[in-house]
Amino acid sequence: MDMMINEEIRDREIRLIGPAGEQLGIMSARQALEIAEEKELDLVKIAPTAKPPVCKLMDYGKYRFEQSKREKEARKNQKVISVKEVRLSPTIEEHDTQVRVRDCIKFLQNGDRVKVSIRFRGRMITHSDVGLQVMNEFYSRVKDYAVLDRKPSTEGRTMTMMLSPKQDK
Repeated sequence: MDMMINEEIRDREIRLIGPAGEQLGIMSARQALEIAEEKELDLVKIAPTAKPPVCKLMDYGKYRFEQSKREKEARKNQKVISVKEVRLSPTIEEHDTQVRVRDCIKFLQNGDRVKVSIRFRGRMITHSDVGLQVMNEFYSRVKDYAVLDRKPSTEGRTMTMMLSPKQDK
């Protein structure tokens, strides 16, 4: 967000606000610039769309530094949620299911969302009810850790469902 400062301000008259936030009234941009130079501050246009535009006396370098510091702090506190995928098969064996359940629970405990998918090959697509059973069985095993975001749905040859980590109260 680039603001107009000092000589860049070309408006005939502006509303001036002092460094402590007090109103200094409506005056010409030239007068305001003289006041700013007198106080060794910058004249910064903060509301260009107002009638007349609002300008403030401030130390622009210090303002930009603090702005970047605040943005950095906000980025630091941001949590990145990624989507992990667990792939199943309509003919999956018990041990493989246990491994996938363990992985899924680990992802959910790390705060990631999990996409569970089944890819139907060849003629398996005619038995999508078997895939639905596998999905429901899988969800019943992870339901203590997960919330069902999107129920199992088929798109083409793939059946998917989305799980989110359960929020602790």
